[in-house]
Amino acid sequence: MPISVKNIVCVGRNYALHAQELNNAVPQVPLLFTKPTHSLVEANGREIIFPGDRGQIQYEVELVFHIARRYETGISVDDLVNQMAIGIDFTLRDVQTELKEKGYPWVLAKGFINSAVITPWQPFSGLKALMEVDFSLDRNGQEVQRGNMKNMIFDLPTIFDYTAKHLGLDQGDIIYTGTPAGVGPVLDGDKFVCKLADKELGNCIIKLSK
Repeated sequence: MPISVKNIVCVGRNYALHAQELNNAVPQVPLLFTKPTHSLVEANGREIIFPGDRGQIQYEVELVFHIARRYETGISVDDLVNQMAIGIDFTLRDVQTELKEKGYPWVLAKGFINSAVITPWQPFSGLKALMEVDFSLDRNGQEVQRGNMKNMIFDLPTIFDYTAKHLGLDQGDIIYTGTPAGVGPVLDGDKFVCKLADKELGNCIIKLSK
């Protein structure tokens, strides 16, 4: 990756319609989970290999933010973030369902190798400007997801404050901020294109291992 990444923190169920489409309750506080750095891979036109023997894989497009400095109480989002990207949080959905039924952590479903796809980093344009544009995901030339951070259940200040309090937040950490409705299954050979304001930021092709 072009800039250092220390920790990967993700927010689950941060768009109400996405929670509803998976028949999940809307959380009362940010639902945080982490991914290992081995899961991170850049969407720069490359072929990305996923496991083909662990049940259905689903895509979830998200805004991702890179933390520029150590969190301090009261710090603004514009002072805390220096880079942003569009990411895809890929999920082994059958594995996750089984883990949830047993009350186990999700790490095997969320943290597998290459599960955190991310476009090349872009300068952060500021919170106000970013709220005026949509982000989206195309699959094989057809738009499948579109979102705007205005529709987040928990906004960025809330996410950053909560993460800092419970996990810590420092330079080099990145945060996946949740996916809008429209998630769906991944098939071998699928091409995904990540867009911001309808401009392509990165793409990748999925190869399912035998």
